[in-house]
Amino acid sequence: MAAQKGKDLLIKIANGAGFTTVAGLRTRRLSFNAETVDITNADSADRWRELLAGAGVKRASIAGRGLFKDETSDGLMRQALFDGSIATYQIVIPGFGTVEGPFQITSLEYAGDHNAEMTYELAFESAGALTFTAA
Repeated sequence: MAAQKGKDLLIKIANGAGFTTVAGLRTRRLSFNAETVDITNADSADRWRELLAGAGVKRASIAGRGLFKDETSDGLMRQALFDGSIATYQIVIPGFGTVEGPFQITSLEYAGDHNAEMTYELAFESAGALTFTAA
């Protein structure tokens, strides 16, 4: 697989008629995590830890940072945060596929220096089952 451009990793929010790309992002990150369930006991071979397959909680996290552009997507995210609602998002991973599902915004921060542009940072946590579609 050839190297991919970081700018092609896209975060999109459902807008009622499809998806809108979250505007102004300079950095983005998608993380997958799975908890383990330790079932080690006195009979475990040579006292090696044993894990129970498929028993832990799975989750995904999204984070991003960029320029505040006051686009349609900014308003959708701001409203989702203030409402505490769960929205459907798509994360497009170039050359790999698309992850889609419900996420809740857990953090939305705005910042600006006196002599620089206004920026924002956001964080999301998965709120249900996600689907993956290969590219």
